[in-house]
Amino acid sequence: MADTEFALDLNDDQKEVRDWVHGFAADVIRPAAAEWDEREETPWPIIQEAAKIGLYSLDFYAQQYFDPTGLGIPMTMEELFWGDAGIALSIVGTGLAAVGVLANGTEEQIGTWVPQMYGDAADVKLAAFCSSEPDAGSDVSSMRTRAVYDEAKDEWVLNGTKTWATNGGIANVHVVVASVDPELGSKGHASFIVPRGTPGLSQGQKFKKHGIRASHTAEVVLEDVRVPGSCLLGGKDKLDERLARARERAKKGAEVGVPPAGGWGRVKNAAMATFEASRPAVGAMAVGTARAAYEVALDYAKTRTQFGRPIIDNQGIAFQLADMRTQIDAARLLVWRASWMGVTGKPFESAEGSMSKLFASETAKTVTAQAIQILGGNGYTREYPVERMHRDAAIYSIFEGTSEIQRLVISRTISGMPVR
Repeated sequence: MADTEFALDLNDDQKEVRDWVHGFAADVIRPAAAEWDEREETPWPIIQEAAKIGLYSLDFYAQQYFDPTGLGIPMTMEELFWGDAGIALSIVGTGLAAVGVLANGTEEQIGTWVPQMYGDAADVKLAAFCSSEPDAGSDVSSMRTRAVYDEAKDEWVLNGTKTWATNGGIANVHVVVASVDPELGSKGHASFIVPRGTPGLSQGQKFKKHGIRASHTAEVVLEDVRVPGSCLLGGKDKLDERLARARERAKKGAEVGVPPAGGWGRVKNAAMATFEASRPAVGAMAVGTARAAYEVALDYAKTRTQFGRPIIDNQGIAFQLADMRTQIDAARLLVWRASWMGVTGKPFESAEGSMSKLFASETAKTVTAQAIQILGGNGYTREYPVERMHRDAAIYSIFEGTSEIQRLVISRTISGMPVR
């Protein structure tokens, strides 16, 4: 796989998948987008339709995840989010939890829990990845959720509150990041499987959001939640070894914040293992939203007439569209490069994963704002989709690492200095 060359041409199988996903986005997701945005509810009928055709399934995402070119996941994300970001996030939100298990779990844990995250067409299930907390978003070292090992019962006891969890509280499987050694900061974290219905697990506040309203976002409360030792992702032996190494480094006074050899592509803790694997995919989501807004603006500019001619005849409009298209294509190229590097095992020596998310996220915000401007008063109304796309685009520079955090990661990596 390491010998796979980077290419910009999709093969026939990839084109077939792309067109299939695009068809679902155009025929099923987009017509329902405005309704579910207004309802601010999980679009179960859409998820079930996706499950019926195999689009919401472990098999489909496994095929894309293991695409040797690395382009399967970003290609899929772009097309789904072209349809609608809120509904698409409801469909793919389970994937973040699945990546958390794939990045940190044993083969047995992967085989046991990942299928339970999706279910099947007759019994659709969801999963949630729970990392952020009210006082620990970008600063993961401030995490307060604790996991304490009860050796007599071989159980872990979890206490804390998670926030901003996609599918939080309604998921069948929760992947919870908790601190097992607070003195080690982020290096003392571990991930745990918490099935729905576990005593002490409950949903807290459900958030009413600016955008991506069709995606369920809520707090997850853990009060003396007990899970078997087998629910520690990676197992206790591996955790003990990792903690011992971290303690040894702490004793030697290793400087916190200096990038390791090979850059930040190296896994540093349980949460970062998930985010490093998913950042280019989030970039692809942003590309999909930006592309959708650009296409609406382009069509509008070609058909809207003022002073006796289409408004695209004016350089002020045409040049905006030229910039929009250029930024979208550049963002996609960065996402594809990072995705290819990730799957082929090439180190992110310049934080290419963070670069892709940063640029694509900012592009989505800029392009959707420009689309509203091109549509004028119409763009500001809910009669046209660009205002919704603009609201949705705001999340990309916030979740799974803010744009400021991406810049911090990039600057530390390229400088080798502990930028703060």
